[in-house]
Amino acid sequence: MIQILIILVVLFSIELFYFKLADKFNIIDKPNERSSHTQITIRGGGILFPIAWIIYSVANGFAFPYFTMGILLVSIISFLDDRMDISSKLRLLIHLFAFTLCFFELNLFSILPWWAIMITYIVSIGCVNAINFMDGINGITGLYGLAILVPTYLYFFGKTIHPHFLMYMILSILVFGFFNFRKKAKCFAGDVGSVSLGYFLIFLMLGFMFHFWQSNQSELILNHSTYNGFDFKYILFLSLYGLDSILTIVQRLYLKENIFKPHRKHLYQLLANELKIPHLLVSLIYAILQILISFYLLNNEFSNIGIVLSLLTGVILYVIIKIGVLKKITIR
Repeated sequence: MIQILIILVVLFSIELFYFKLADKFNIIDKPNERSSHTQITIRGGGILFPIAWIIYSVANGFAFPYFTMGILLVSIISFLDDRMDISSKLRLLIHLFAFTLCFFELNLFSILPWWAIMITYIVSIGCVNAINFMDGINGITGLYGLAILVPTYLYFFGKTIHPHFLMYMILSILVFGFFNFRKKAKCFAGDVGSVSLGYFLIFLMLGFMFHFWQSNQSELILNHSTYNGFDFKYILFLSLYGLDSILTIVQRLYLKENIFKPHRKHLYQLLANELKIPHLLVSLIYAILQILISFYLLNNEFSNIGIVLSLLTGVILYVIIKIGVLKKITIR
C-alpha cells in the first residue's frame, strides 16, 4: 500500500510539472474539424504512461529491455508529432522498428514463419493507430485502458508474484484520468499518450496470444523453449475499438471519402457530438462493455468458431446501432 501511495505521489508530481512545461512552451490542443472539444486544452498529458513504464523498468533491473526501448521510441516520435508535423513515412518507420523490438521481447521471430510475422506487423501497427484515432473525447482513452488492464491485473493477482508492471500503468492512467475525466478536461492524452498506451496494450495482447504471460510462474515471463501455440481469442481485448475503427473506414470508403482526412464519423463521435450525449457517459459505456468482455475473455475458453461468432455478433450489433444513430441524426 505504501509503495502504491509513493508511486501515485511521484506520478502526480510529474504530471503537474509537465503542465507547467506545457503551459510555458504552448503545448496545447486547439479545436479543429475533427475535434469533439471546443476549448484550448493542454496536450500530451498521457506522457505519464511511458514515464510510468520506464520507472517500473528501471526499478526492476531494466525489465523487458527491448519493449522498454520500443515504448520509448514510439513515445518520442509521438510527442514530436504532437508539437510539429512529422512525416508519415518517418512515423511508420519508427513504429516498424518499435514493434520489431516488441517482437524480440516476445521471441516471435523464433516461433513464427515470415508470413505470420508480416501479418503481425500489419495488425499491430493498425491497432496502435486505431487506438490513437479513438482518442477523441474526455475519458475514453484512460477508461478503455483500465477496462483491459484492471481485469487482467485481477486475473493475475494471487496467481503470480510479480504483476507490478500492470500496476504502474494502471496508476498512471488513474492520475491522468484525474485531470482528463472531467466535463472540461485539464489535459488530453495526445499522440504520446494514446500511442504509447496502445503499444503497451498490444504488447499485453500478443503476450497472451503466444502464452508469454503464464499464471503458474513466479515471473510473468515465458520459458521460450516451451511454445504452446497461438490463442486468437485475445484479439477481443480490442474488439470495441476495432469494430468502431474498421467499420467506420468501411463506411467512409462506401461514401467515397478520403479515409486519411479528419472526420467525426466514429460511433462514439456521433453519440457525443451529434446526439449530444455527455462525453463522459459515452466513455463509460465503452469502458463498461469492454470490462465485461475482458473479464469473460480471461476466465473462459473460446473455440475458433466461438471467436468468429463473437466478432460477427459484434459487427451486426454495431451496424444496427450505428444505422439507428444515423437515422436519428437525420430526423433531427
